[in-house]
Amino acid sequence: MIDAGFFYLCRPMEISNADIKMINALSKSHGRKKYHAFLVEGVKMVAEVLESDIEVRLIAATKPWVEQNPQYAQDDNLRMISERELKKMSNFSTSNQVLVLAQKPEEMGLEITDDELVLVLDTIQDPGNMGTIIRTADWYGINKIICSKETVDAYSPKVVQSSMGSVFRSQIYYTDLVDFLKKQNKPIYGSLLNGENIHRIELQTSGFIVIGNESKGISPQVQKLITQAVYLPSEKASKAESLNAAIACGIILAEFRRK
Repeated sequence: MIDAGFFYLCRPMEISNADIKMINALSKSHGRKKYHAFLVEGVKMVAEVLESDIEVRLIAATKPWVEQNPQYAQDDNLRMISERELKKMSNFSTSNQVLVLAQKPEEMGLEITDDELVLVLDTIQDPGNMGTIIRTADWYGINKIICSKETVDAYSPKVVQSSMGSVFRSQIYYTDLVDFLKKQNKPIYGSLLNGENIHRIELQTSGFIVIGNESKGISPQVQKLITQAVYLPSEKASKAESLNAAIACGIILAEFRRK
């Protein structure tokens, strides 16, 4: 345990009203754009972001967290906060110990190798789906994700949380998908009802895999650019009308890696 003398010696700063105002703003899209930052909450997720290459601008932590993580006690970015203050700012419904304000990564020039699979998201709107897709892509070793401008913000609190840290290891780009895909000379795969059974065709080791909107699927403009349509067949006895976008993504990626 760290005694009171230790805290006096390291003198962690208390959180300011300006800090609180900025943290609260990051719950909204316009706030994340204004400050070019995003929030990370919870002991496990904070540990992940602190070990990643993401730049951390502020750590708002309670005394128990600092006691368990003394290596950050003298960090200039550390702000001491009470559990009551943290609860007011937190998106968690349960008790929490720490919150981090992290710098959004810059979108650097996109370089795609000849043997690389790239995920393309066409208007994914549900934050839970988005986070799960990012996590699934990370599981299968895909770290470049191209998103339509209408796709949900990958750094919103719900997406960050549901990605379980995978968003910290992913390169995520937002662009006009039609313009982007027109410039590519690799296979462009997409799940369409008139596609070929994905379990029976030969899949390439590189290319682009398009995942469409939860209710509308792949947009007509993007459909025109797909060079290989695939289909996920259901069992004959199935009564399900469709698959969740994140689950469909997982099945498709598993097929590519199996091949």
